[in-house]
Amino acid sequence: MVAMGSRVGGFRESSLAGLLQGLQQCHDFCHEMHVINKWNFRAARWDLRCSQRGRAYLKSLLLGQSHWALLDPGEAKNLPTYPGPNKMRDCYCTVNLDQEEVFRTKIVEKSLCPFYGEDFYCEIPRTFRHLSFYIFDRDVFRRDSIIGKVAIQKEDLQKYHNRDTWFQLQHVDADSEVQGKVHLELRLSEVITDTGVVCHKLATRVLECQGLPIVNGQCDPYATVTLAGPSRSEAKKTKVKKKTNNPHFDEVFYFEVTRPSSYNKKSQFDIEDVDEVDKMEIRVDLWNASNLKFGDEFLGELRLPLKFLRQSSSYEAWYFLQPRDNGNKSLKPDDLGSLRLNVVYTEDHVFSSDYYSPLRDLLLKSADVEPVSASAAHILGEVCREKQEAAIPLVRLFLHYGRIVPFISAIASAEVKRTQDPNTIFRGNSLTSKCIDETMKLAGMHYLQVTLKPIIDEICQVHKPCEIDPVKLKDGENLENNRENLRQYVDRIFTVITKSGVSCPTVMCDIFFSLRESAAKRFQGDPDVRYTAVSSFIFLRFFAPAILSPNLFQLTPHHPDPQTSRTLTLISKTIQTLGSLSKSKSANFKESYMATFYDYFNEQKYADAVKNFLDLISSSGRRDHKSIEQPILLKEGFMIKRAQGRKRFGMKNFKKRWFRLTNHEFTYQKSKGDHPLCSIPIENILAVERLEEESFKMKNMFQVIQPERRVLYIQANNCVEAKDWIDILTKVSQCNKKRLTVYHPSAYLNGHWLCCKATADNTPGCTPCTGGLPANIQLDIDGDRETERIYSLFNLYMPKLEKMQEACGSKSVYDGPEEEEYSTFIIDDPKETYKTLKLIIEGVGTLEQEHAQYKRDKFKKTKYGSQEHPIGDKSFQTYIRQQSEISAHSI
Repeated sequence: MVAMGSRVGGFRESSLAGLLQGLQQCHDFCHEMHVINKWNFRAARWDLRCSQRGRAYLKSLLLGQSHWALLDPGEAKNLPTYPGPNKMRDCYCTVNLDQEEVFRTKIVEKSLCPFYGEDFYCEIPRTFRHLSFYIFDRDVFRRDSIIGKVAIQKEDLQKYHNRDTWFQLQHVDADSEVQGKVHLELRLSEVITDTGVVCHKLATRVLECQGLPIVNGQCDPYATVTLAGPSRSEAKKTKVKKKTNNPHFDEVFYFEVTRPSSYNKKSQFDIEDVDEVDKMEIRVDLWNASNLKFGDEFLGELRLPLKFLRQSSSYEAWYFLQPRDNGNKSLKPDDLGSLRLNVVYTEDHVFSSDYYSPLRDLLLKSADVEPVSASAAHILGEVCREKQEAAIPLVRLFLHYGRIVPFISAIASAEVKRTQDPNTIFRGNSLTSKCIDETMKLAGMHYLQVTLKPIIDEICQVHKPCEIDPVKLKDGENLENNRENLRQYVDRIFTVITKSGVSCPTVMCDIFFSLRESAAKRFQGDPDVRYTAVSSFIFLRFFAPAILSPNLFQLTPHHPDPQTSRTLTLISKTIQTLGSLSKSKSANFKESYMATFYDYFNEQKYADAVKNFLDLISSSGRRDHKSIEQPILLKEGFMIKRAQGRKRFGMKNFKKRWFRLTNHEFTYQKSKGDHPLCSIPIENILAVERLEEESFKMKNMFQVIQPERRVLYIQANNCVEAKDWIDILTKVSQCNKKRLTVYHPSAYLNGHWLCCKATADNTPGCTPCTGGLPANIQLDIDGDRETERIYSLFNLYMPKLEKMQEACGSKSVYDGPEEEEYSTFIIDDPKETYKTLKLIIEGVGTLEQEHAQYKRDKFKKTKYGSQEHPIGDKSFQTYIRQQSEISAHSI
């Protein structure tokens, strides 16, 4: 997959960190998405899906392409027992692009049916052939062992799109773990000997490979080329290319396919029948030269029959490497258990802005349409299978054009008017609640960092015992001491939340003000509804889930350990109840020990503090907007860096360091919590660019360029992480006045720049810097991308649009009992709704024609066997077949 504004007033500071999350891990507490988390308060359903959709994708003047995936490793079952006395396993699951790990779940201890329930969202910045899921068994003393895997080919992802599927785990062996492609040129020549006999010689040129796997942290590839037939086999070998998974060989090997009978050199053979030539094949095997005693590792192979050269004496093409079909077959597929997955895979083709004007203008007018149920945005929420589908692109589009507050105010007011009981206000999964959730994700991430991160870090590091369930107490723990520890944590978190009103993002406050006013006007007899309307979002859907799963909100880099996770669960449940302002608090707890613990907080001062906080964040114009002095942590984690070369002499070796990025500086240190070894102020970051692999023969590298052409070279753990760091660093430094316009894509080594061969280390760059992202970070949203996503949804649900149009016509002419098939739609004004639907269908139809024409043009221009579409690309073969069928049908 390929991963990738105007300004919203008063939204810059408040949304900084939320929009700086390059790849937001995803989590959904909704039953509808089949992700069932083990916590009691079902109302706290904040779906973190796709918090940063559509950034930095490729977009040409005519068309760009963007792919994204949402991956949910739900649970595994019936794993094989451990060969030991307790038989249980400590398992985790990884998500891999081919063989590159991009995500890892928490470890589920002592289980053969582990439940994960974790969503991972990513925009993949490279091509891939397989999306793979590996189940590992953790071993404290030795290397973790692989239990099995599920590998889904890219072309098969649509089969499983957005539905739960159980997959049998397959055995993993080296011969089946294949990725990458090879570039070959074959030439079959006729040679006439002195005696007039015609002989055939084959020249095989191995030019290069791309995307080979890294094996045990290294890749030193070489190729063997074998001419094999029924009665012969002749092999030759290339040189070994060190430290690269994109080797350039450019070596030619010659084979005598047929020869005269007088040729009788030992180990060779006599003339062969022409029919025998058709049975021969050329085989190219890729290997990783290993120093291990087990020998070299197999990377993939390619088998080509010679008979295809009968049509053309010369052939040059790219090929996907294939696995060897001789792996370990001793285990049946069902011996390893199974894994439940929910994969959402989408590929978008994005046109230039003018293509989307009619549909985009129609959507942006939604806040002004009376009634709002007749607007294009509201209609999208009506026809989508899940409100979340509609909310994500709508919120981003309205944020981009500064229309989010009036739009949410309009749909919230309409929902409040339809609500009969104040106790159920905003409790459902409506378009309003989903849009507010999505807005809080984008606007409120740095608010969570400032408010919760310090104390969450302390909880994760100190490990105070806080278990208050008498049944779960460990030996040596005291129940009263545990209650006191938990009470102190709850008290501190409650205090920092209720004192944080001044830091609440402006856009969230404006929305809360609108909710409060609508609720108070609708239920004038209920004095508390103005509080519950706001608390149902800020506590139930914002703070409580962030405390429960801090790693999903970028508050911690990893999953908390089981003890810490239990502590956070107890705190989260208590904070949620404190914020709910419900009249019967004890009824909120099913467990008697929680009801007992809550007695600590049955004081009026807690309710008063909540109301004061809610008053502050839902009052219009109640504060001036000052910048927050405390640095906001944007991202952190281990990476490998190369010494910057401050000294003229000395080793410039690579070392693993803990990197931290705040809105003030970029630092690294030996380990987390140590004193920084290096600190780069944000204003000193002049450019952040990828580094070509040829520089150090290492993949996933990028460079941070500083004044005086000093460069820090860094290697990320995988391609997704590399893109994430580049995006975030680019955004925070985008408004720097001295940013560079050109850079060197390769390193300065051995007295010259590898890219342009210039010898002076201070030579200006030879390549233009990549297109800058807007300095106004919170608006890093492509309106065209979001409109394309909305078009795709409208197109997907066209039958529902047409059914809704029928319903409008029926209601307009017949005011009798409503037909059951139309009762699923909210239609307040049939005539206005019909007009909007007509415009939507016309706009979608026009875009559909443009997409069809683009696909026809692409089909004509694309060459099978090119670097972009190697031979063996099944997804492209399917595409060719589909286009051929369409063309035949049209004829």
